[in-house]
Amino acid sequence: MEHNTRVWWYNQDPRFYWFFSRSTYETTRLSAVRRRYYGSGVVVGGSCNAARPCLLGHLAALRSEPLSMMSAAAGGGASSSCIVGAAALSGSAAGTSALGAGGGGGAGVAGRLPVRALEHVFSYLELPDLMRCALVCWHWNSCLSDENSEVWRALCVRTLSEEALRSDILCNLPTYKGKLKAFQHALSSHDCSRNVYVKKNGFTLHRNPIAQSTDGARGKIGFTEGRHAWEIWWEGPLGTVAVIGIATKRAPMQCQGYVALLGSDDQSWGWNLVDNNLLHNGEVSGNFPQCNNAPKYQIGERIRVILDMEDKTLAFERGFEFLGVAFRGLPKACLFPAVSAVYGNTEVTMVYLGKPLDG
Repeated sequence: MEHNTRVWWYNQDPRFYWFFSRSTYETTRLSAVRRRYYGSGVVVGGSCNAARPCLLGHLAALRSEPLSMMSAAAGGGASSSCIVGAAALSGSAAGTSALGAGGGGGAGVAGRLPVRALEHVFSYLELPDLMRCALVCWHWNSCLSDENSEVWRALCVRTLSEEALRSDILCNLPTYKGKLKAFQHALSSHDCSRNVYVKKNGFTLHRNPIAQSTDGARGKIGFTEGRHAWEIWWEGPLGTVAVIGIATKRAPMQCQGYVALLGSDDQSWGWNLVDNNLLHNGEVSGNFPQCNNAPKYQIGERIRVILDMEDKTLAFERGFEFLGVAFRGLPKACLFPAVSAVYGNTEVTMVYLGKPLDG
């Protein structure tokens, strides 16, 4: 007969505890994660939505962290911004430093929990919470380092639409974590013209058939450092003007008439795919690519945009062909991926790829 043993771990505040099941026939695993908070009478069972906001606080208890830190972790997850979530996915050097300073090698009960148990708990958490978990200790960080683990798959299923996961939109992103990162950096439905909207797949911008208007959109997250790449492609007619590039937060995303919105002022830089002109500060700064009889853009063709905030350059690729650097001397400011379109019912898709591969 299978024998189960209840094990209780206490923090400084004994109201927080976790119940784990240990079986003689299998590895230690988390069963029926059940948490009771005495004093409030709240009992959380297996519901993902109900348990997620408080899971991290109880995980912190296993690490014997100060109660104030535990409470902050438990309460801050639901309202964290996309930028916090993106930091969790990026695995920055700052996060690694914090891990080394505070996490140690995983001493304590939490550092000895089996991977299966941790993955089960982590699969209930959202992106900001996972970021904090990755900083607890090396053991937890290692558990989250597998970009195709059950943790990232479960978060992908909850976050991304079924259309995005099943279509070829994310075909160049082989990992679940990469797909989540792309969603965090997708075109924003809140930072765009009123004449456009982001479709349910979360990546495709649709322009409504509004006459005498040029409409654009920015990405959710801008960049001040590092190297970044993303893909953009049109899934409808270009019209007279179709521009891709970058913009600051101050650049307008709508104007009257059919004009090259990106590049119309000193706050944006764009490449008009219709006539192959580079645009900035209201002026044409040259043709691109710089070759004789440069081919025109074809509908559905993926253009890769490469932003290097270290060298302050913006470059483009078509397929596997590097087209060259389009803009140099970019300012030290937060720059966002951006697009602008004029044709009614046309659609533009943008997918963030992460750090570009050299060579």
